[in-house]
Amino acid sequence: MVAVPPQNTSRTCPCCGHIAKENRQTQARFACVECGFEENADLVGAINVLRAGHARLACGDASLVGASAQEPAEATIREQALRVAP
Repeated sequence: MVAVPPQNTSRTCPCCGHIAKENRQTQARFACVECGFEENADLVGAINVLRAGHARLACGDASLVGASAQEPAEATIREQALRVAP
């Protein structure tokens, strides 16, 4: 997993790269005011998140792979400790 900043992911046109709040006129619809590309807004956001993740990996930011904002549960930590104990 790669962490990607969510800012403007659903306002950025995946075709021309134009970023504008006007690109997202409704919750469900994306329509680029620059090039006219239209698609479901969630799909556009997913495309942009995927591209941003690929870009981070391509730039060698491998420290983000497997990153998680959630810390492991105490039981998980205890189980790991028991596995490595003699």
